[in-house]
Amino acid sequence: MKVVIVGGGPSGLYLGLLLKRRAPEWQVDVIEQNSPDATFGFGVVLADTGLLQLQNADEASYQALCEEMRYNDRQIIVQREVPIEIELNIKGGAIPRLKLLQVLRGEAMKADVRIHFGERIESTDDLQRLGLADADVVVGADGINSVIRRQFADSFGTTQTSLTNHFAWFGTKRVFESPALVFRKYAGGHFVAHYYAYSDEMSTFVAECDDATWHNFGLAEMTDDERQALFERIFAPELAGQGLISNKSIWREFPVIRNAHWVCGRHVLIGDALASAHFSIGSGTRIAMTDASALADALLRCEGDVAAGLAAFESNHAPQKAKLIAASERSYMWYEDIAKWMEAYTPEEFVYEFMTRTGRVDEERLRKEFPTLMQRLSAASRVT
Repeated sequence: MKVVIVGGGPSGLYLGLLLKRRAPEWQVDVIEQNSPDATFGFGVVLADTGLLQLQNADEASYQALCEEMRYNDRQIIVQREVPIEIELNIKGGAIPRLKLLQVLRGEAMKADVRIHFGERIESTDDLQRLGLADADVVVGADGINSVIRRQFADSFGTTQTSLTNHFAWFGTKRVFESPALVFRKYAGGHFVAHYYAYSDEMSTFVAECDDATWHNFGLAEMTDDERQALFERIFAPELAGQGLISNKSIWREFPVIRNAHWVCGRHVLIGDALASAHFSIGSGTRIAMTDASALADALLRCEGDVAAGLAAFESNHAPQKAKLIAASERSYMWYEDIAKWMEAYTPEEFVYEFMTRTGRVDEERLRKEFPTLMQRLSAASRVT
């Protein structure tokens, strides 16, 4: 089988290495628009359940990733300047995005995946110049701005809307001891910082505010430097003298992308190209790589019947995907009303609502997995 994967991010590389590892006779090509030394982005979170799934799919790449990760066992949530620590009884952590890509590229190249760097395609017609027009399967692993999805948007049944909160990803040289979410009211505005260390030298710092704050503070009229300076001022206690570092740190509103169908002929979507997962659940990369694993399984089992393999991918993986995307949706809708929650709840009530916002964690699970936290919440709030 001849498989072309458009997009050399985590999902595309992971799909390529999984296919070639188990079917070395197949031809698998990854097309990546950036050069191999591109350094966009900061750190990426990989949580416990995602790591377990990666281990089950491919032990070698799992071990290689684990060696590069920075683990943590607690998270802090700050509301009304009250920090509440949450002890985590799970294995998870963060890894530099560049290192994640380097590990996956290395494993893919060991498996003889062919990676075409610096090749941007505007449509599948461009596969001709690369000698790949006859591919049996063309995978859109090219993210939120997917070329493959755009070309066949009507057939995929694509819809796209935007949330109203505004956010940007930064880095900082402040290496935080524990990941944290800080919800801060400042001069009448509602601001959020989500930060975590991903190496011994750097941390990711996601800056966010609601739409009312964006307009009331005149952020729309500010330059990027002025916006950055404002967040450095608001979160100066956390940054402790360090500034924010921009690297294509574009302020935007999150695009909600959905597709009624996953497959169009020989074309199939995975990751954010298929359904964008909101960063507030910290699982976007894991969800995309899980898509890659499910697609690899379906193609490897289809005995050459591509249509059957692609159909099996959608039918078998859709229920799991739907649960994760539903959790993402409940989470981002909670964040869309962040000003209301910050005004209405005590710190303990706020943490309880935060922990249960996706519907995947109920009070019984909280008591079982976070007994110390629940003792504090029960004692100080209306949680009983």
